[in-house]
Amino acid sequence: MKGKQLWQRRVCDFQVHQGFGSSPVVYQNMVLVSADHRGGGKMTGLNKLTGEIVWQQDRPPVANYATPAVLTAAGKVQAVLAGCNKVESFDPLTGTKLWSIDGSTEETVVTAVTDGSRVFLGGGYPKNHTMALEADGSGKIAWENVTKTYVPSMLVKNGHVFAVSDAGRAICWKSATGEERWNEKVDREFYGSPVMADSRIYVTSKGGVTSVFEATPEKFTRLSQNQLGDECFSSPAICDNHIYLRSAKTSPTRQEYLWCVGK
Repeated sequence: MKGKQLWQRRVCDFQVHQGFGSSPVVYQNMVLVSADHRGGGKMTGLNKLTGEIVWQQDRPPVANYATPAVLTAAGKVQAVLAGCNKVESFDPLTGTKLWSIDGSTEETVVTAVTDGSRVFLGGGYPKNHTMALEADGSGKIAWENVTKTYVPSMLVKNGHVFAVSDAGRAICWKSATGEERWNEKVDREFYGSPVMADSRIYVTSKGGVTSVFEATPEKFTRLSQNQLGDECFSSPAICDNHIYLRSAKTSPTRQEYLWCVGK
């Protein structure tokens, strides 16, 4: 917490295509890192205290940007990673590959989410794709469609999936069947993911507009829209009744700001 570097570890060599997009994930005593690239990447588990590499799994030689998601689904804890034309599940503590199927898309960005039975994923290159996959390793696809949920990750609540597409449409599907409950325009261009607090969803567009709408399947209800700055690529963070947002003002020169909203 004092900022002193305790360890540093090279996970693998990395061929840059559009940058490194994956975030590290902490689970118990492990730090999980995915490093997919065109030279052949690694999925790695490190000891969070020492940086020692506990396990590694080879990944296909494809550029990809997704963060592994540690989920409890189909009765077990799984680290799920999509992209490289695969969806793979690992034991987060040992690295044992629980299952692997062909699917998703070549490049993905979204972090997988679950309703406990299914895993929900999206992709955007070379095709637009959203899918629900049974998490038991059977390889069964519960449903799929051609919505472009490429960059913003999805949310799950009470048997429904909520998403904001890259192009700016808010969508609600039934998690079991993929039936669309509603589909409404929110804004243009989204790179940050929506976040949920109680029954409200907050999401910020590239233009710096944060929209708030209800997480309910009955109908789309927009509660408010507010602008901070004029360019944003990040997701809102909610902590202790405060919302933290990082966005930029681009005139006369680009300057980033951190905003805190609350009482």
